[in-house]
Amino acid sequence: MLTTNEVQSIPLLAALPAAEAERVAGLAADIHLVAGELAVPEGGERALYAVLEGRIEVVKLVDGVERTLGWRMPGAIFGEVPLTLGTPFPGGYRAAEPSRVLRLDAQQYYSVIANAPDLALKVSALARERIGGLQGIAAEAPRPRVTIVGERWDAACGAMRRFLERNEITFEWFTPDAPDLASRWPGGPPPAGGCPHLRMADGTSLSRPSTREVAVRLGLATRPALAEYDTAIIGGGPAGLAAAVYGASEGLRTIVIEREAPGGQAGTSSRIENYLGFPSGVSGDELASRALRQARRLGAEILVTRSVAGFEPESHELVLDGGDVIRAHTVILATGVSWRRVAIDGIDRLLGKGISYGAARSEAPATHGRDVYLIGGGNSAGQAAIYFANHARHVTLVVRGDRLEKSMSHYLTEQLRTKPNVSILLGAEVGAVHGEAHLTALDVVDRATSAVRHHTCEALFVFIGAETETTWLPPSIARDERGYVLTGHDLVKAGRWSHHRDPYLLESSVPGVFACGDVRLSPVKRVASAVGEGSMAIAFVHQFLQLEAGPRPAR
Repeated sequence: MLTTNEVQSIPLLAALPAAEAERVAGLAADIHLVAGELAVPEGGERALYAVLEGRIEVVKLVDGVERTLGWRMPGAIFGEVPLTLGTPFPGGYRAAEPSRVLRLDAQQYYSVIANAPDLALKVSALARERIGGLQGIAAEAPRPRVTIVGERWDAACGAMRRFLERNEITFEWFTPDAPDLASRWPGGPPPAGGCPHLRMADGTSLSRPSTREVAVRLGLATRPALAEYDTAIIGGGPAGLAAAVYGASEGLRTIVIEREAPGGQAGTSSRIENYLGFPSGVSGDELASRALRQARRLGAEILVTRSVAGFEPESHELVLDGGDVIRAHTVILATGVSWRRVAIDGIDRLLGKGISYGAARSEAPATHGRDVYLIGGGNSAGQAAIYFANHARHVTLVVRGDRLEKSMSHYLTEQLRTKPNVSILLGAEVGAVHGEAHLTALDVVDRATSAVRHHTCEALFVFIGAETETTWLPPSIARDERGYVLTGHDLVKAGRWSHHRDPYLLESSVPGVFACGDVRLSPVKRVASAVGEGSMAIAFVHQFLQLEAGPRPAR
C-alpha cells in the first residue's frame, strides 16, 4: 500500500498539494516486480509510472534486435510520451532487479491533473525531451545483419530473402551488377556464380547456403533445448502461434516446430481486412510477427527450418529431420495447408522468377510500376489485388467464375470497384506463361469462347485454394479423403474413436494428439478461427494432462 510520503518522494510529484498526494496514494497501483519482469511491454496501454525501488531497463525492438535505450532509477517516471501523444508505449520497461513502481492509469492521471495542472505541464515538458531521443534512434540507419548478392529473378535468392523477412532479420540485397556493390562488400565483389552469396555481420561469407545453415549462423533456434515438453506444436502459423502463446503463458513447457519460418500461409497474405482489433487491416506477416514476439516473450521455444521426419503417436515421440528426438505429453497438429498448384504450361519453370503462390507484403516493391496478374476469386486474391493496386501500374484479377460475389466477401468486392487500376476478367483462366530468364507474358483463355489473348506480364500471383500436406502422418491419425484431420464428433461418426471417454472437440483419433486451424476438417477456414482453435487446443491439453498424463515435473 502506498503512502503519501512515498508519493511525494518522487520529484515530479513532490509539489502536489497534500490532498492530491494522498489521493494519488489511494488511486495508484503498488506494483512489485521480480528481475526480468515487465512493468509494461512495448505497445502497452498508456499510464504514468514512477520508480520507487530498484532499477528499470528501457528496451525497444529495433529492426528485430532488442536494444537498451536507458534506465529509470528510483524517483524517475515513465509513461509521459504515451500520455502526451495519446499513443501506446514506444518501448518496454523491464525490471533489471527486484523493483517497485507506482502506476496511475490514463483515467486516473487525467483525474489528478484536473486539480493539479502544473503536473501536466511538467509531464509534457519531459515528454518533449524524451521524444527528441526517440527521434534520434528512429533516424539511425539500421545495420543489416546480412548482405545478399543475387540475381533478381533467381529463385534461391528470392527464397532466402523471404526467409529472412519472415524471421525479422534485417538485410540488404544487391544484384551482381549493382554499381555500389564493391563499396558494400569488403575485399571485392563475390564471384559471379554460386548466387546467392551472403555476408554476415561478423564478416563470414557463405555461397548458396541452406536456410538451416543461415539460421544457425544468425542464432535462431534450430535444436530443442529440452528432451521433454508438455506440448509440442507442429506448425508455426496463426493456430500454432496462438497455441504457443496460451501454452507458454499458462506454464506449459511449449515448443513450436516450424519447417520454414513462422507465419504459415497467412504470412503470405498482403492484407487481412476483417481481423478483429485491426480496423485498418493487418498484413499476414505483421500479424505473425506480433504473435511470434509474444510467444517468445512468454517463454515458448520456437524452432525454425526443422520438420518432423517421424512421429510415434502412441508415445507422442517426434523425430526431427537430422535425428533430434522430442518427447511430449501432448502434440498439437497446426500444419495448416499449402497453396494448390496449377497445371499451366511453363509455370514450374518460372516459379520464383516472376511467379509466386500467395503474396506477402514484401512482394509489393517488386511490382512498382509493373503490370501484375492474379489468379483466383477468393478473399486472399481480393486482398492482394487491393494492396498491389497501390504499387503496380495495373492489376488484373483472372477469375474462373462468372461472379466475384460467389467466392469473395462483400467488403472486398466493393473496395475493388473503387480501384481505377484494377481489372477483373470473369469466366477466364491463364492457359500458358512465357519467358526465358523470367516471366514476360501470359495467355488468358475465355472459358466461354475459348478465345486466347496474349498479355505482357512481369508478375503473376496464384491464389486458387489450398491442399493439406498430411501424408507424413501415421495411419492411426484419422483423416478424410482430402487429408484433413478428423477431430471430436467427426471421429465418432467415422467410427475412428475407441477410447474409454468421448473425444475432446479438437482431439484426433489418438488421445492427446490435437489438431487446430486449417489442417483440421472444418467448414470454416479463417485466420480468426485458426487463432481461436489454437487457444482452445491448450484448454483441452490441460484437461488431458490432468486426467491422463499424471503429475508433471516443474518447469
